[in-house]
Amino acid sequence: MEPHFQRVTIIGVGLIGGSLALDLKEKGIAEEIVGVGRSRENLELALSRGVIDRFEPDPVAGVKDAELVVLAMPVGAIIPTARKILPALKPGAYLTDVGSVKAPIVKEMEKAGVINFVGGHPLAGSEKGGAGAARAGLFSGNRVILTPTKKTDSRVIRVVQEVWEAIGAQVFCLDPKEHDLVLAAVSHLPHAVSASLVQAVFRRFSGEEIKRSGAGSFRDLSRVSASPPELWRDILSLNREPMLEILADFRKRLAELETYIKEGKSEKILEFFSESKKYRDAL
Repeated sequence: MEPHFQRVTIIGVGLIGGSLALDLKEKGIAEEIVGVGRSRENLELALSRGVIDRFEPDPVAGVKDAELVVLAMPVGAIIPTARKILPALKPGAYLTDVGSVKAPIVKEMEKAGVINFVGGHPLAGSEKGGAGAARAGLFSGNRVILTPTKKTDSRVIRVVQEVWEAIGAQVFCLDPKEHDLVLAAVSHLPHAVSASLVQAVFRRFSGEEIKRSGAGSFRDLSRVSASPPELWRDILSLNREPMLEILADFRKRLAELETYIKEGKSEKILEFFSESKKYRDAL
């Protein structure tokens, strides 16, 4: 049986929050969806597109009588916003988020004694943002990670999992700290590498030179560097220790390749790329 709510509040009606709202409406999971956000222009766009039913600029007013609240703003704003809304939540309301960093958020919720919260992270999205980028079906067939702990109420785990599964997502659970280390490697590091690549190339060559080269590999690798800068400021700041650990590993591999090139060890270069290809093909 699919979950059903009279009112769902989504704080942060961007690509993820807006797409979730569209799916909840399409599947009949929510009777009313209230959008909350800092930009009135974005909220009005969400309303005009039918993403939400109404909006409230104030998060405290926005969560009134909501049975499910989803924190879908940038990760740096999740903890401050949660502190504001917790006293205003309806008794028994379920609370979750969609941030790509989990341990600090889960720790703060448990410190505040919130047992009706479970951390969530949908592994879907793009470099585009805002309510204009929201689309139904974004999560269908994609994975969503939940990060419960021993203190998490089993009911909130079950209900939030059912919500994601009802819109076609595949749900699995990870420890919050394990999540942050793995995501530092497979999501946060690629974005850092992409941004660094763009910096290295554009500081050496002109835009016209780059355009004329028509290198598809550069376009592919640089695509995610177009993501909102504020998003990555918050993610890398909040996930500091796991990110530093993964960056250290990456620097070792890069230094290894640099040594092979410098010393003219062609067989080692071949071995390096062959091993990488083997790992990638296994996916």
